[in-house]
Amino acid sequence: MIFDITILPGFDKNGCKEQYTYIKLKAGDTVSIVGPTGSGKTALISDIELLAQGDTSTKRRIFVNGEVPSDEIRFNPAMKPIVMITQNTKCFADLTTEEFLQIHARARKIYDKQVIQKTIDLANNFTGEKIKKDTRVTVLSGGQTRSLLIADAIMVGASPIILLDEIENAGIFKQEVVNLIHKAGKMVVFVTHDPVIALLTKTRIIMENGAVKKVLYQNEPEIRAAQSLLELDKKIGTIREELRAGKSITFDLPAVNYA
Repeated sequence: MIFDITILPGFDKNGCKEQYTYIKLKAGDTVSIVGPTGSGKTALISDIELLAQGDTSTKRRIFVNGEVPSDEIRFNPAMKPIVMITQNTKCFADLTTEEFLQIHARARKIYDKQVIQKTIDLANNFTGEKIKKDTRVTVLSGGQTRSLLIADAIMVGASPIILLDEIENAGIFKQEVVNLIHKAGKMVVFVTHDPVIALLTKTRIIMENGAVKKVLYQNEPEIRAAQSLLELDKKIGTIREELRAGKSITFDLPAVNYA
């Protein structure tokens, strides 16, 4: 059972120690990591995924439930409590979607045959172009692959911590992803440039020059701003799908009120 993880400071790109005591993330938390390109967002999420113990370039250390994680948790894929879905979704095995999920289910000792179809059905909630069980993983688009991996992490991996690296770039239905993961009570960390995702998360880690610059927490004005942006984002999503379907746009976008 994972109750929390603690991030201890490392060093920035100039070799200066980060100016925070620790960052504690708890089960059920939603966290975004934001900052300019090259500011160290991916390095931080990678440290979490690796459960780093001063053995990465940043020298950060990650504790699980207040303790140093065991080597089994760190290095045994079947025991690792973290799944990370990155921008690199290339799959080298020429398997069907069904075969791919069956292999993972067996590795996790899951023998419920219905879990495969449930996972594919869940993935299809996140993507406009539907995934079929006999489709080869190697021919899935980036958005389809990422949708499948997110559904796999939730249904098959059952990982308590999910790390998502810029999912908005894949054209998936990100709001559905955020809602579902939040309801599942998992700790989810987003690396993102998307203001909707950043404002929806309860904790926001700001990166600069390879270091954590500050940690912000969601407030009432930000919640209102997020709701306004959500309405606009949904409208943009509708337009995107209609354009993909070859339709003409015949309505105006609503004004956004951040007050």
